[in-house]
Amino acid sequence: MDEKDWLLLQALSREKSLTRAAERMYMTQPALTYRLQQLEKRFGVSLIVKHGKGIRFTPEGEYLATYAAKMLAELRDTRDHIVNMQQEVQGTLRIGASIYFGQYELPLIIKKFLELYPKVQIHVDTGFSSEIYDMLLQEEIQVGIIRGDFQWLDQKHLIQEENICLVSTEELNLDELPSLPRINYRAPKLAVKLGDQMSFSLKHAIDQWWHERYTEPPTITMQVDSYETCKEMAKFGLGYTIIPRVFIRPNEELYTVDLTMLDGQPITRRTWMLYREATMQFTVVHRFVAFLKQYELR
Repeated sequence: MDEKDWLLLQALSREKSLTRAAERMYMTQPALTYRLQQLEKRFGVSLIVKHGKGIRFTPEGEYLATYAAKMLAELRDTRDHIVNMQQEVQGTLRIGASIYFGQYELPLIIKKFLELYPKVQIHVDTGFSSEIYDMLLQEEIQVGIIRGDFQWLDQKHLIQEENICLVSTEELNLDELPSLPRINYRAPKLAVKLGDQMSFSLKHAIDQWWHERYTEPPTITMQVDSYETCKEMAKFGLGYTIIPRVFIRPNEELYTVDLTMLDGQPITRRTWMLYREATMQFTVVHRFVAFLKQYELR
């Protein structure tokens, strides 16, 4: 087995589909299938079986995929160590970021970091926070930027805390809120399927805020899977919504109220940088962590 075989097994493990794994590997499906068959012939066992519209590993395939992940991690560490032996800051930095942060904040962060260290190569993965957290656990990335309070036992740094607020086009009588139309954020199906912790914990906090004040349920007239869509619907006077304040631009003339519990505790959404102390031996990781700790978000 070589690196390409390990990458093939990793792609199959992630995608659970021959077609999507081939796309990830920039191969045709027949070429991927042939290479997989060669692996099966070499070990004398079947590595996958069809499962619905996709595939799943046999026990032997699971074992080999675990081995492949371990070998890829060791190969990355070896390359990083060799590059790190040189004085100049260079090498590959692997970052994972939640979808919103990756879209609105990370591009400028990377641009400014590369202006300081132009010989660094940066690989970025974005996704739901639960996906990024899993990639960090599997050591596929070195730094994870994640929304929500995950049970991470290594190094972490709070880089952003934003208030959750009620948004509408005009001032509202909050006592009348149960009878007013609400545009509700509902986590995308994939986030629910993955058990996205941020979506669940934020929904729980908002529900708790509501139940402290009202005995009636909200009048939900719209369910959308994007905070931006919630805001746009509210801007057209179609109802009020409850979203993170970071989505409100300074030039938008909207009525907003930060949500606080009856004990005065604000409802917030926190963004963390997670990393391993062991990876700080790599100069490129050390410099990026230090850079982001000092960086002022927009």
